[in-house]
Amino acid sequence: MALSTFRNIMKHLLRVKAVDCSTEDSRLSRCLNTFDLVALGVGSTLGAGVYVLAGAVARENAGPAIVLSFLIAAVASVMAGLCYAEFGARVPKTGSAYLYSYVTVGELWAFITGWNLILSYVIGTSSVARAWSATFDELIGKQIEMFCQTHMNMNAPGVLAEYPDMFAVLIILILTGLLAFGVKESAMVNKVFTCVNVLVLMFVVVSGLIKGTLKNWDLNPDEILNSSSHVNSRNICPLLTVKSLGEGGFMPFGFTGVLSGAATCFYAFVGFDCIATTGEEVKNPQRAIPIGIVSSLLICFVAYFGVSAALTMMMPYYMLDKNSPLPVAFKYVGWDGATYAVAVGSLCALSTSLLGSMFPMPRIIWAMAEDGLLFKFLAKISDKSKTPVIATVTSGIVAAVMAFLFDLKDLVDLMSIGTLLAYTLVAACVLVLRYQPEQPSVNVQYQIANSQEEAEPDSISESSSRCLAGAQDSCTLENLLFPKNTEPSCLSGFTVNVCTSLIGLLVCVFCIVAVQGGLAVWSLSVLSVLAGVCFLITVLIWRQPESKTKLSFKVPLLPFLPVLSMFINVYLMMQLDRGTWWRFLIWMVIGFVIYFAYGIWNSAEAALARNNTDEEVNSFKSDNKINGPSQKGTFDAAGEMEDSDP
Repeated sequence: MALSTFRNIMKHLLRVKAVDCSTEDSRLSRCLNTFDLVALGVGSTLGAGVYVLAGAVARENAGPAIVLSFLIAAVASVMAGLCYAEFGARVPKTGSAYLYSYVTVGELWAFITGWNLILSYVIGTSSVARAWSATFDELIGKQIEMFCQTHMNMNAPGVLAEYPDMFAVLIILILTGLLAFGVKESAMVNKVFTCVNVLVLMFVVVSGLIKGTLKNWDLNPDEILNSSSHVNSRNICPLLTVKSLGEGGFMPFGFTGVLSGAATCFYAFVGFDCIATTGEEVKNPQRAIPIGIVSSLLICFVAYFGVSAALTMMMPYYMLDKNSPLPVAFKYVGWDGATYAVAVGSLCALSTSLLGSMFPMPRIIWAMAEDGLLFKFLAKISDKSKTPVIATVTSGIVAAVMAFLFDLKDLVDLMSIGTLLAYTLVAACVLVLRYQPEQPSVNVQYQIANSQEEAEPDSISESSSRCLAGAQDSCTLENLLFPKNTEPSCLSGFTVNVCTSLIGLLVCVFCIVAVQGGLAVWSLSVLSVLAGVCFLITVLIWRQPESKTKLSFKVPLLPFLPVLSMFINVYLMMQLDRGTWWRFLIWMVIGFVIYFAYGIWNSAEAALARNNTDEEVNSFKSDNKINGPSQKGTFDAAGEMEDSDP
């Protein structure tokens, strides 16, 4: 009895969603093209990261080696982006990583992914709004900050921001109204701002190469502290110490600082996944989504690399301003007039980044509400604009409250941890789905979980048990390493599921040991063993037959690239501090309360399963009335017939 109850609970938690990809019908407006998606991806990504974050990371974490931090963060993002691109071609529906998890690994993991995406987008919106407000305030001589600190100081250091940011709240509410008005109008505004932003960044890179010097990549801390020529720098940095300067040179804070900077710089690449939420609002999504994701990531990496190099060449890393590094850098080299061009570009960039964060947020909420995992009233679509208006307004209000209360730095790391977890799950989903039997194409309805109407026996659990039993019967080393079939089978699918779960566990252990153990002998020994085991498991996955389904884009170098993506994402998560993990835990507890109190009982997939069960029961009773009972038996709670004969 207990085993049966546990089996039913797990069946509910891990039920997957059936998605009909054979039709292009959508309740949303299909009006976006490939260029719109590239502009949306670039606009949402090139924002606070290049105009604000670069200065803080270079000054406190990486120095001139911030270019390496951006490179590492870009590699992690590109790997995740390739996984997103395959799913975008495979499941061109609204929902992004949430939907991809739902059709692959089940409802509970889908809720976790969606809930973390909501966290990422809410915090992304709030942090960019505060950055927009700070940049504008810098232009007018910090009048807003002085007024708010004088009259509205909250006096809660470490918990809340120094003062509530009313201007950031106003910006969010204005853009919420624009998004609720229509998708095409929002896309047009986004394209104009993105073009201005790219032109300004090209100007910054060229200016940095002209006015900068490579001497700023090879500074000596002793000379800086003792030389009288640095009196001006001490006026800018009155707390200049050996610790704040590091060891000097290109990598003043060591490779650890570069990795720590990469974990924060990852925030700068968050945004491309908003493209994956447009599946029902774009023309030809199977082609446009992969091109949009890959193109926008490449453009953003070139921009980040060039701007961070120019910034650290124009001005010594220890003098960079943490809030507005580019205007201060141009003043430092004597180009005061250029600060206005940079200010215009930064405001345009932050506006597009804000739109990029706010655009996918209500669509994730709408997709989850449509599936019954969040409250149903959030799934309302406007008859006029064809946008999820209730979800848009609700998410805008939540983001406005966050921007009102919290500081920029407190928000960034919490955003990164939620996004990294979502990216890790998407990489795992690519592994799982590519090696499954009876692989559905983008033009065939997904029937991973809902094939009970066609199968013998009728229940999911019996079908899964039979497949598992068949896998165990033929599970020999020879069959695993040298499979005879060229198409995925029950054995290969089961093998990849188990191997992917093991790799996920081993990667978590590896990253914890790597971060906490350092270069100790025991740590290196454990890491060597774990790396060897992960490699062998990856080779075992590689030996399994892969699906031959034709898609417009597939992740290359499978399974090695998704596994490497999982490793990098988890390692960057482990670089984040303990306070971030505690805040993340609180967010997850809130999510689980919503899911287990509401979502699990109101899930659309659960209702579909109940309806199918009722139809089967009624059909069986009708057959018995007409033809007479052919077999003695009763139905259990799942609607499956139990034999009553001894």
